[in-house]
This record gives sequence, structure tokens and C-alpha cells, in this order.
Amino acid sequence: MNLIETPLKDKAFIRNLIPQKKPFVMVDSLHYFSDDKIVSGFTIESENLFTKNNQFQEPGLIENMAQTIALHKGYTFHLNKLSAPVGYIGAIKKVEIFKLPTINQELTTTINILHEIMDVTLVSATIECEGTLIAQAEIKTALAK
Repeated sequence: MNLIETPLKDKAFIRNLIPQKKPFVMVDSLHYFSDDKIVSGFTIESENLFTKNNQFQEPGLIENMAQTIALHKGYTFHLNKLSAPVGYIGAIKKVEIFKLPTINQELTTTINILHEIMDVTLVSATIECEGTLIAQAEIKTALAK
């Protein structure tokens, strides 16, 4: 079930749903949410930590994927009137980066939850920029106790 009818672009609200804080925030909008899928947006700014020579670098793309997973958990907890949890990346597999985006471009990141057992989640992640697939990976995360 899609619980988001229009994209949520309130950056302060989005920041409250994830444990990361400025200048380490790599998501700024929520486009779609369901129990097993989330789509986030992120517009790359020139002062971003992972921007070099006007391009958003590989670690930033991976962090964007991880923060989209955190956004899914955070929004789930928000719907249940709980505080956003802290989590960690447990493993990253099958990473493919096809192209680096540039400043002022918007990333659209889709996370599909493949398995969720207790506090461990395995997802497939893709990032598109202007309708083109630029990165993909499988990521395992775990919630902190």
C-alpha cells in the first residue's frame, strides 16, 4: 500500500526520520513508501561532502542507498509514533556504479526489501538520475540495540 500520495519534501521532517545529521544527510524527499519498498529523492549540492569536480562520488551513492534504507525504517517508526532507530551497514554486495551524477541533479533511489529477519534487513537498491540507472547494489543492514 502506498502511504505517500504526494512527495514529502520537507527537509526538516525527512532529517528527523534518519539518524544522520548535517552535513552527512544524503536524502531530502520521500516519494513512495510501502511495507516492502521506498523511493527517496536527493538533489546534489556543490557543498556536499562527496562532491568532487562537480560530480557526486561513489561513496555518496552508497551512502544515499543506506540512508534510503534508514528513511524506510524511520518512516515506519514514525507511523508507529516511535523515534527513528539507529542502524548500521552489515554488508554491501554486487555494487555496480555506471555513471557519476553532477551537482544540481536529482537522484531517485528505490529500495526493495528482499528479506527482513528480526533487526536485519536485506535489500536491493537502485539509483536513477534523469531516468537512467546509474547504480545498484544489495545491502544488508542491522538495527542497533
